Amino acid sequence: MGKVRTSLVKRTARKLLSMYPDLFNEDFEHNKQMVKQLISVDSKKVRNQIAGYITHLIKIKKRLEAQQGG
Repeated sequence: MGKVRTSLVKRTARKLLSMYPDLFNEDFEHNKQMVKQLISVDSKKVRNQIAGYITHLIKIKKRLEAQQGG
């Protein structure tokens, strides 16, 4: 079974990724700091979930680009 993410986490991560596509990369720790700077999240758990989902989305995007380019 996969991970279950709430719609809040998904919606926020997609919005941040669309607004600031150049700030994020495949490194979770870097993404965590960027999320912390860009929005105020009350809990560490939600912040980490958002950063983790952004990392996940970027890895998928790079994988798709590699398949289409190669």
